[in-house]
Amino acid sequence: MKVWDKPMISPKSGEEKEKKEKESENGKGKSLEEELENLRKALEEERKKSEEYLVRLKYLQADFENYQKRVKKEIDEAVRVEVEKLILKFLNVLDNLELALKVGKESSDKDALIKGVEITLKGLEEVLKEEGLTRIEAEGKPFNPAFHEAVENIQTDNLPENFVVEELRKGYILRGKVIRPSMVKVSKPIQQK
Repeated sequence: MKVWDKPMISPKSGEEKEKKEKESENGKGKSLEEELENLRKALEEERKKSEEYLVRLKYLQADFENYQKRVKKEIDEAVRVEVEKLILKFLNVLDNLELALKVGKESSDKDALIKGVEITLKGLEEVLKEEGLTRIEAEGKPFNPAFHEAVENIQTDNLPENFVVEELRKGYILRGKVIRPSMVKVSKPIQQK
C-alpha cells in the first residue's frame, strides 16, 4: 500500500465536488433570502408596535391633560365655595355695621352708636378668629423682628432696652404665619449728659 501526500481527484469526483458546491451556494442563497424576509417581517412588526406605543402615548397625554383640567376645576370650585362661606360670615358683620349707623343717625344717644360699633367689631374679630387669625401681642413685650416692625426708638427708663413701648398698628398671624407685623416704637436707655 502506498501513502499519497495529495489526494487524487478523478474527473468523476471533481464533478461531484462542483455539484456539491453549487448546491451549497444555492442553499446559502435561499437561506439569505429567508433571513432577509424574516428581518423584513420583524422590522414590520416593530413598526406596528412603535405605532401602537405612539397611539397609546397620545391617549395617555390626552388623559393627563384632562386630569389636570379636572383637578384645576375642582380646586377652583373648592376655593369658590370657601370664599363664599367667608363672605357669608362677613355679611353678618356688614349687617351689624349698617344697623349701628342707622341707630346712630336716628338717635342722639352717642353711647348707642358706640355700643353698636363695639358689637360689630366683636363680630368681625370672631369671624377672623374662626378663620385662624390671631393678633400679635406687642406692647410691653421684648422687640422681635419676626413679629414687630420698629419705626422709632424712644428713650425711657420705664422698660428695659429693646422692649415695645407703643404699638402704632396691630400685627396679625394667620394659621401660624405672620401676615402683618406690628408697627411699634422700641425702648432705648436714656443717655446721660
